[in-house]
Amino acid sequence: MAKGLTSRKEDYSKWYNEIVEGADLAEHSAVRGCMVIKPYGYAIWEKMQQQLDKMFKETGHTNAYFPLFVPKSLFEAEEKNAEGFAKECAVVTHYRLKSNPDEPGKLMVDPEAKLEEELVVRPTSEAIIWNTYKGWIQSYRDLPILVNQWANVVRWEMRTRLFLRTAEFLWQEGHTAHASKEEAIEETVQMVNIYAQFAEEFMAMPVVKGVKSESERFAGAEDTYCIEALMQDGKALQAGTSHFLGQNFAKAFDVKFATKEGTQEYVWATSWGVSTRLMGALIMTHSDDHGLVLPPKLAPFQVVMIPIYRDEAQFEAVVGRLKEIKKELEAKGISVKLDDRDTQKPGWKFAEYEFKGVPLRLAMGPRDLENGTIEVARRDTLEKSNLDQNDLVNKVSHLLEKIQENLFQKSIDFREESSHKADSYDEFKKILKEKGGFIYAHWDGTTETEEQIQKETKATIRCIPLAGKKEAGKCMVTGKPSEQRVIFAKAY
Repeated sequence: MAKGLTSRKEDYSKWYNEIVEGADLAEHSAVRGCMVIKPYGYAIWEKMQQQLDKMFKETGHTNAYFPLFVPKSLFEAEEKNAEGFAKECAVVTHYRLKSNPDEPGKLMVDPEAKLEEELVVRPTSEAIIWNTYKGWIQSYRDLPILVNQWANVVRWEMRTRLFLRTAEFLWQEGHTAHASKEEAIEETVQMVNIYAQFAEEFMAMPVVKGVKSESERFAGAEDTYCIEALMQDGKALQAGTSHFLGQNFAKAFDVKFATKEGTQEYVWATSWGVSTRLMGALIMTHSDDHGLVLPPKLAPFQVVMIPIYRDEAQFEAVVGRLKEIKKELEAKGISVKLDDRDTQKPGWKFAEYEFKGVPLRLAMGPRDLENGTIEVARRDTLEKSNLDQNDLVNKVSHLLEKIQENLFQKSIDFREESSHKADSYDEFKKILKEKGGFIYAHWDGTTETEEQIQKETKATIRCIPLAGKKEAGKCMVTGKPSEQRVIFAKAY
């Protein structure tokens, strides 16, 4: 166990915060509820961003940027969306400060600089984007529009936690416009599939794809598709959402197009997004009581090299060989950091990079140099071994693949062990209290029953699984008919 790190079993929340701060990922800022993402944490986010951006562009999407501020009248245009986000909105009312005559050296809001119309700091961009699309769309020839933006949004959260829930966070939001309902639904499903592929192939995090219940849908959507992941404390985390918006925003902003037949029809829409919440998911899916654990595909550097030496001559000889190996690894696309600082001892460096979750550590001393060997330590299993330097590049490449696979399999095994079926409400409550995790249970499809379960147990319907088999049963609460089980869990 890492020195000074609270164990997961003792206090999971404290453990999480200590890893975020101890691994130099992020810290609290001077602005209440906001965070500073530090260089090491931002490097992971950049890896996520680069891969997702590549996947978006491969499916025909292009990037654009829309304003941070949304005029209040535009924000109000789609009523459900406005009502859904109203309590979280930050609003700009004035555009200037001036010196305070009563307190020299202090500033005050200039009452004469009040805005003619208040501006909402975007909690999401549907309103400003669909007002813009009105000028872009006249005919079916202008469709589809497949646009994504990388941006920040503000949702004035009262209870915050680094990465998982902050007043300002980074994300991407896709906003697409289509000529038909079928095409828009196809886009919505395509994007949730992309999110699932990214989560599993790059984050090594298994997810369940599903549809949200009516009460859990995005405000203004007709359907919300999602990916749900299970964290090590048995709580669920919504890792990404894709929304079929129907014609709701097109009607709110009067966005019509001339069809091939010459008639006028409202445009069909989707929106979809993931955020820096994925950083929290990554931390909680794989990390342990020794610190952060990173899958190789998202690690800022996949390999760290540490020289061991007693004098200047040994240092030069060992570092010289490590530099040669570094070039060979980098030529194969493996990212490497050579830590040849003389300000810290090797043992201190070992502990630092273990805590930071670097997938592979290579250490070399004079004896290794003489014998043509190198010590290799895996972060996922903490296993150490001595490898021959011959064909080292292929051996390292193979180990990185094994680590990625092992982390994914380990997470799948955990999810399987933490997934349960409940056929009665008493059984459901017992599992929730004693085990947690995903609970598959029958529900009668009503908001009333859903709200009752949430009020009495704090568990919510995470999703109606897309791959769920039709299975006739009875609602565990009301006894009314049910066609398939849905997933309940306590969630972040």
